[in-house]
Amino acid sequence: MSYIRRRKAPANPVRNEEEKEKEKKVKARTIKGEKIRKWSCMDGCCWFIGMICSIWWFLLFLYNAMPASFPQYVTEAITGPLPDPPGVKLSKEGLTAEHPVVFVPGIVTGGLELWEGRQCADGLFRKRLWGGTFGELYKRPLCWVEHMSLYNETGLDRPGIRVRPVSGLVAADYFAPGYFVWAVLIANLARIGYEEKNMYMAAYDWRISFQNTEVRDRSLSRIKSNIELMVATNGGKKVVVIPHSMGVLYFLHFMKWVEAPAPMGGGGGSDWCAKHIKAVMNIGGPFLGVPKSVAGLFSIEARDIAVARTFAPGFLEKDVFGLQTLQHLMRMTRTWDSTMSMIPKGGDTIWGSLDWSPDVSYNCSVKKRKNNDTHNAYQNDKESLGLMKNISYGRLISFGKDIAELHSSKLERLDFRGALKGRNLANTSNCDVWTEYHDMGVEGIKAVTDYKAYTADSVLDLLHFVAPKMMKRGDAHFSYGIADDLDDEKYKHYKYWSNPLETTLPNAPDMEIYSMYGVGIPTERAYVYKLTPQSECYIPFQIDTSANGGNEYSCLRDGVYSSDGDETVPVLSAGFMCAKGWRGRTRFNPSGIRTFIREYDHAPPANLLEGRGTQSGAHVDILGNFALLEDIIRVAAGASGEDLGGDRVHSEIFKWSEKIILDL
Repeated sequence: MSYIRRRKAPANPVRNEEEKEKEKKVKARTIKGEKIRKWSCMDGCCWFIGMICSIWWFLLFLYNAMPASFPQYVTEAITGPLPDPPGVKLSKEGLTAEHPVVFVPGIVTGGLELWEGRQCADGLFRKRLWGGTFGELYKRPLCWVEHMSLYNETGLDRPGIRVRPVSGLVAADYFAPGYFVWAVLIANLARIGYEEKNMYMAAYDWRISFQNTEVRDRSLSRIKSNIELMVATNGGKKVVVIPHSMGVLYFLHFMKWVEAPAPMGGGGGSDWCAKHIKAVMNIGGPFLGVPKSVAGLFSIEARDIAVARTFAPGFLEKDVFGLQTLQHLMRMTRTWDSTMSMIPKGGDTIWGSLDWSPDVSYNCSVKKRKNNDTHNAYQNDKESLGLMKNISYGRLISFGKDIAELHSSKLERLDFRGALKGRNLANTSNCDVWTEYHDMGVEGIKAVTDYKAYTADSVLDLLHFVAPKMMKRGDAHFSYGIADDLDDEKYKHYKYWSNPLETTLPNAPDMEIYSMYGVGIPTERAYVYKLTPQSECYIPFQIDTSANGGNEYSCLRDGVYSSDGDETVPVLSAGFMCAKGWRGRTRFNPSGIRTFIREYDHAPPANLLEGRGTQSGAHVDILGNFALLEDIIRVAAGASGEDLGGDRVHSEIFKWSEKIILDL
C-alpha cells in the first residue's frame, strides 16, 4: 500500500489569531449556558425548598408569637362562643380531686417498646415498636412484623425477642403525635387538682392473654399493688377505675383474679374490691364481644379493608415492597391471643339465630345530626320495620346476599365440621407467607362455603376449623358461653373471668358499675362473604362489597350489616349487662352492685376547627366527649350515679334486652 504525502499550507498568523478569539467567545458562551442550566436544575430546587422552609418557619414564628387565645378567637368567630372544657367548668364550680383514678387502656392503644430483638432491630433498644411515630414500620416492615408477632405455640415471646409495654401516663395518652387517647381526660382531671400521685395508667401488653400478662410481666400484681398504694396514700379514698374498650374485659378479669387465692389469683380475698374500688366507669366496653373480631380473625378485614380490596383488587395480597400485606397481618395478629377475648359471647341466645335477632329494628337511614340537635333519631316507623322484617343479624357470616335473606327453612347446608382438609392441595411452594389456610386445601375451603350461614354458636366451630392453632390457645384462656350453674367448681378457672355470662361480680354492694358508650353510628354487626379466586396461596374468603341493600332503610352497605353502636362495639354488647344482666340482684350480680347506663348521642364536628369533636360518640373519639368527661370528673370528685341523674339512654337497649330470654 502506498501513501501520498501532502504538503501543509503555510500558517496564516492573522487568521489563526482571529479563529482563536472566536473559539474563546463560543466556549465562554457555552460555559455560561451550562452554568445557567446547572443553576436552573440544582440551585433552583434548593432555592424553592429554601423558600418553602423560610415561609414555614416564618408562619411558625407568627403562630408562636401570637396570643394563645388567637386560634380559639378564630374558631369562635366562625362557630360562636365555645363552652369551657369540663375541667375548667367544674373547677369553677368548686370541684377538687377526691378519689384516685386508674386508667385501663384497650387493645392497640397502649405503646410497646423493644427490650431485646434480632439483628435487624439493632439500635432500637427501648424504642417504640407500637405507638408514637411508627417510623420503624416504614423503615423495616418485615423486621417489625417479626418483632410484633408472638410464638404461635404459646402466645408468648418468640426466642430472642422481648417487646414490653411502655409505663406511665405516656403509655397511652397519645396513640400517635396529635392523635389523643387519654390525654384530654388527663388534662381535664388536672384542672381540678389531679396529678401523677393520684392518677395511674394500668399499662399492659395488649397482645397476650389476660392471665399471661401476669405470668410474664406481673401486670395484674402491679395493678393490685398500685391501687392499694393509691388508697393508702390518699386518705383511704377508694379508686375510680376507668377502663376503655378491651380494657373493660381485662379489668373484669382482674376483679376475679384479685379475689382468687394464689397461685392462680392475687390472694386479695373476697372483700378486696369492696375495700378499694368506688366505681368502675367502663367506656365503650365490648362486654359480650364484637362481630368485628370475627371478620378480623376470619379474613383479616372489616368494612374499610374490604372496600380497599375492591378498589385495588389483589394489591394487598400481592408482594408490594416485599410484603404480602394481608397474609403478613393475618399471620401476626393470629398470634395475639387477646383478640380472642372479643369473639361474641352468649351464642345465639344473645346475638340471634338464623331467623331472629334482638336488635334488627335499627334504622340506618337516619342522617347524622348537627350539634345540639335533640331530635330522637331512633324512632323507626312501621314502613322501615316492614322493609327489614326478613333480615336477621343472627347470621354473623353469610356466603351471598341471597343466603343472608333466605328463610332458614329453605337453606340447604352441608356440615363442614367433619370435612377433610388438605385434599387436592395445590403446590404451595410459591406462597411467600404461610397461613393456616394453606393447610385446608380445596375441599376444606369448599366445605366452609357449603355451610352457607353462621350464627354466634357455629362461628366458634368455624374458627376452630380454619384456625385450629389459634383457637387451641384461645380455649385455654377464654370462654364464650352462658353458665348454667355459677357455683360449679369449673368457673373458678381464669378462662371464665372475662366473660360476664360465666362469672359473678365482686361482693361489693357499695361499688358502682357504669356502662358508658356512644350511639347513633352504624356499627358492624354481620357480614356477607364470597370466595376469593386463587384460594391456595391467598386468603380464600373476603367480604363481598358488591352486596348492598335494596332500600333506603337497609343496613346492608358494602357487604356489611350495621346496627346501632359506636362504630366498633354494638349497643347490644356495650349495654346489655348493665341494662339487664347485672341490673338489680341477679345470679351474675349477687351483691346487687348498682349499675348505670350513660349513652352519648353521636354528633360529628361541625367544622375542621373542632378537630375530632366534643360530642363524638365514636369508639376512641368519645374520650374527648365533653359530656362523658364531665360525668367521669364528677364521679372522681365524689358524685354517685344518682347524682348524675341515673341512666341516660338514647338507644333501644332496654327494649332489645327484654327480647333476650336469659335465666337471671
